[in-house]
Parts: sequence; structure tokens; C-alpha cells
Amino acid sequence: QVQLVESGGGLVQAGGSLKLSCAASGLTFSSYVMGWFRQAPGKERDFVALISWSGSTTYYGDSVKGRFTISRDNAKNTVYLQMNSLKPEDTALYYCAAKMSMTRRTTHKTYDYWGQGTQVTVSS
Repeated sequence: QVQLVESGGGLVQAGGSLKLSCAASGLTFSSYVMGWFRQAPGKERDFVALISWSGSTTYYGDSVKGRFTISRDNAKNTVYLQMNSLKPEDTALYYCAAKMSMTRRTTHKTYDYWGQGTQVTVSS
């Protein structure tokens, strides 16, 4: 069975940084593009970032572009999200997700596998 396990969330002050990790098991990691989504209470699940199979191509949601960086280490079956210049509006439960194609990358229902989420809280 496939497992995606996020870690690295926590409480940080505005302007600070956090690095999230997502460890994958039970799948051929390099066959999947990996994404990050986030969901705040009462809000829809929004696209944050996506990275291609080898890591050569990345996409970001408009609200995080220039501040967040997605990366992956296929040897470690892990995808990362480096978050800098954090804002209170970044507060959310962050999920990593996996699917085999790059199409409809911002549509969460097209992803095959999901982690349990890790909470990020940014204080002002």
C-alpha cells in the first residue's frame, strides 16, 4: 500500500521559514509527479506547488511564487517544500500528493495519493 507522510510543520513568525518533507513508500517514486496543496479552515484545498518526475520542471501557485521552492530527492523517495518569507495567510494544513501525469495539476481530485497533512501556523 502507498503511504505519503508529511513532516516539518509548526508555528513560525511572519517572515520566517519552514521546510516541509513528504516521505513516500509503496510506489515507484520516480514514476510520479509530486504536488503540495494546502487547506485553511472554511476554505477550499488550493494548489501550492508541483514538481515533475526528475525535478526538472516546477509549478507554483500565484500566492507562493517567489517565496516557496519545491524539490525532490528520488534516491530518498522524498519531496520537500521550502517556505520562506511566510505570511499569516500561509496558515493551513499542508498536504503532499502524487499522480502520474502533469495534466490538471491544480485540480486536487486528479491526484491518486495523499498524505495526512502537516499543520503550518504563521503568527503576526
